[in-house]
Amino acid sequence: MKIQEFNRDSFRSDLDNIRTQVSFGVKQAYFGLLQAGRNRDVSREMVEQFRQHLDQARAFFEVGAKPKFDVTKAEVDLSNAKLNLIKAENALRLARVALNNAMGLSEAPDYEVADQLSSLRAEIDLNEILRKAYDRRPDLKAIAVKRKSLEQSIELARKGYYPSVTGNAGYGWGGGSFPLDQGWSFGAQLNIPLFNGYSTKYQVTEAQANLEVLAANDALLRQTIDQDVRQAWLNLQEAADRGVAAELIVRQAAENLELANGRYASGVGSPIEVTDALVAASNAKTAQISALYDYKLAQSSLEKAAGEP
Repeated sequence: MKIQEFNRDSFRSDLDNIRTQVSFGVKQAYFGLLQAGRNRDVSREMVEQFRQHLDQARAFFEVGAKPKFDVTKAEVDLSNAKLNLIKAENALRLARVALNNAMGLSEAPDYEVADQLSSLRAEIDLNEILRKAYDRRPDLKAIAVKRKSLEQSIELARKGYYPSVTGNAGYGWGGGSFPLDQGWSFGAQLNIPLFNGYSTKYQVTEAQANLEVLAANDALLRQTIDQDVRQAWLNLQEAADRGVAAELIVRQAAENLELANGRYASGVGSPIEVTDALVAASNAKTAQISALYDYKLAQSSLEKAAGEP
């Protein structure tokens, strides 16, 4: 019965491991959808800003304040922005398909998702996460249960070396006439193993070899867990640092864009300045979104490495 219980516990640990993998896949797809949605919004904003710049360039050209080059360049910039928007919208659709598949809902109806991309940096103790990982990881628990099962198998196999005694007792009625005779009956049997073709020896040897393999797998898995936790922890720190830097760059790019638009509106700036400032602002926002996504993904990876659902 103990071996059956160990096998049952092992299957449960394997199931928990599968659940952890599925949960991580859903989280990864969810944050990917949020990233794609924000990138689409940035592309839309760029289209609108390039459209406004085109209207401004045309107005200047019509009154003779700017050359035709300003108009044609603004038209090209707007077309490129529209092209990027098409790509961003398709990336958003693909991200939604990926999330539906991760949830096992390929035919899911339209739905809205809450945007939870936020860079909330919290101090995380690496050693504490490692301790939790060794305690919680379902794949590590599965190996521990399998070890107990093998140890029980070895114990049972070794019993084949020793004699065994079985007994029975009963109470009943018997006889050829009524009233029937009543009485107890007792019996005992001594089983002495002689030669079974080394079957017991081979069973013990095989179980011990499997136990050694399991111990090696346990050590290898612990090394993998250590690497997974440290890698996710470092990625989390790096993404948080990038998020702080990207936030500053977004503010600087917005200020630079405001200056470029002001210079062009006053007639002293060039369309190239405006284009460069718009592209820089777009790249800064995209980099910030990427840092937020990477932060959340690293956070989920750290939870997965620690055995959290």
